[in-house]
Amino acid sequence: MEDYIAVGGHRLETNWYGPSPGDAPTLVFLHHGLGCAAMWRDFPGKLAAAVDCGALVYSRLGYGRSDPCSLPRSVRFMHEEGLQVLPELLDAAGIRQCILIGHSDGASIAVIYAGGTTAKPLRGIITEAPHVFFETQTMRGIQKAKEAYENGDLREKLEKYHGSNTDCAFWGWNHTWLHPDFVSWDIQEYLPHIKVPMLVIQGEDDEYGTDEQVKAIKRYAGAGAEAVILPGCGHAPHLEQEAASLKAMKDFILRIRLEIF
Repeated sequence: MEDYIAVGGHRLETNWYGPSPGDAPTLVFLHHGLGCAAMWRDFPGKLAAAVDCGALVYSRLGYGRSDPCSLPRSVRFMHEEGLQVLPELLDAAGIRQCILIGHSDGASIAVIYAGGTTAKPLRGIITEAPHVFFETQTMRGIQKAKEAYENGDLREKLEKYHGSNTDCAFWGWNHTWLHPDFVSWDIQEYLPHIKVPMLVIQGEDDEYGTDEQVKAIKRYAGAGAEAVILPGCGHAPHLEQEAASLKAMKDFILRIRLEIF
């Protein structure tokens, strides 16, 4: 079901699947730096049905069909999302118990939320291709994306999902990650304060990050973290290796559900 939720005076696009927050825990999907609700495709619905949970998929401000945002974004935009926007969104949506599923930038936002707020409804975190500190490999991947946007067909592909938000979504992400101040970006300080279990899914061939991100999460996560490394997989495990990703997430969520009830 498509809908909008007002957060901070702006409308955010949302898609809902399965039971309502009053009837079951809710899986909350946080998209990557060029993503939106629609770019998760049918994966949220499949996972929600497999674990008998509801699912909330939303587009951040300036993405998809959400309201546009002003540019440039702050180099702390993920902090703002995790510390301010996400708590308000969960409250406005009536979320009582949730498991966050964050991809790339969305994974970073989930980490900041979990380790930097009271995170009262949170029961677990799944991160796909997470970033917890800056890597030169990430910068190289983002530079290639800029070339593809300016000289290739990336803009056309993104326009299908973002419409009039396309330039806002791309440049808000690209200019921020390539900003000179971003080389000092690091959110590892939040990891020890996370009080719920974590699952990390990483592709061996991820063009935007290395397994050093996974090692850092496993080393410092406050309630522990397990990792699934997928060979022959790049930056989007849930799309590139759907079956393996679905199984790993399903098994993790069902264990959490046993603890909740």
